[in-house]
Amino acid sequence: MNKSLNSSTSFSFASKVKDYFQLIKFTLSFTVVFSCVICYLLAPNIVDYDLRMIILLFIAGLLITGSANAINQASEKDTDALMRRTGKRPVAAGRMSVHEAYTFALVAGTIGVWMMFYFFNLSSAILSAFSLFLYAYVYTPLKKVSSVSVLVGGLPGALPCLIGWVAATNIFSPFATINVSNSTISNGAGWALFGMQFLWQFPHFWAIAWVAHNDYTRAGFKLLPGGAPTKVTALQAIAYAVMMVPVGVLPYFFGISGQVSMWIVLAANVFIVVQCIRLYLELNVKAARRVMFSSYIYLPVVFLALLADKITLSS
Repeated sequence: MNKSLNSSTSFSFASKVKDYFQLIKFTLSFTVVFSCVICYLLAPNIVDYDLRMIILLFIAGLLITGSANAINQASEKDTDALMRRTGKRPVAAGRMSVHEAYTFALVAGTIGVWMMFYFFNLSSAILSAFSLFLYAYVYTPLKKVSSVSVLVGGLPGALPCLIGWVAATNIFSPFATINVSNSTISNGAGWALFGMQFLWQFPHFWAIAWVAHNDYTRAGFKLLPGGAPTKVTALQAIAYAVMMVPVGVLPYFFGISGQVSMWIVLAANVFIVVQCIRLYLELNVKAARRVMFSSYIYLPVVFLALLADKITLSS
């Protein structure tokens, strides 16, 4: 009997852990925090990689992002239940109460923002709190109102890049400068990283919305320009992908990364443009999936290339 009870308890615990992983959308959160950490490491004043600080930033970022995702799922409980891709989420499926999700969000968000303040600086904590609020309380309800929600959602989606940079530099203004080892770097470099991820989100999310259009329509979400998978959406995806090309050169222009990474980023940006053009020509789910999967690969390739080719300023 004890063996059976222990087995049942273990299964219950494992199921609860799995539910919390789904609540925070761990894979998505990991991607977001990955960008934050890489941009922290790209800051010119971060010369020696302190594993303790990297882990603290990762944990804080995961708590803040997880909090935003928990609020998202709690507030979209009914609409999530209508969609195949989200119907098995813990709150939508009834395995977790809305109260539990909101309680977790409050605790996780508070601890995460406090960690950003205590271990890093006030500026990064304020940016983190603003990003959480924007995603949970502006972007989330706006999805049912207008496709402009993708534009609004692009801000908290890209802010982790700036949060990581500011956590390292404690400088927010794009017009300020960072002085390291008798060298001066424009703080605009951090904003360039923000711009890269901001623009990337448009082809990325429109491709997802194209593939899952029927599900999103059933739930009442309005994410595609024009309201349907048409040439209008494909053209706008091309436009944002094209803007990614010059913005991708800025890290080299600002002197935080070298020429090798510049060419890698350029090639990756052109590849995304080509996939968006193919979407315009074919106008089908297969082409949208190509854009979607290309965008998934894009971020790790580009950010790791920038980090590997980082220009280190030494005295």
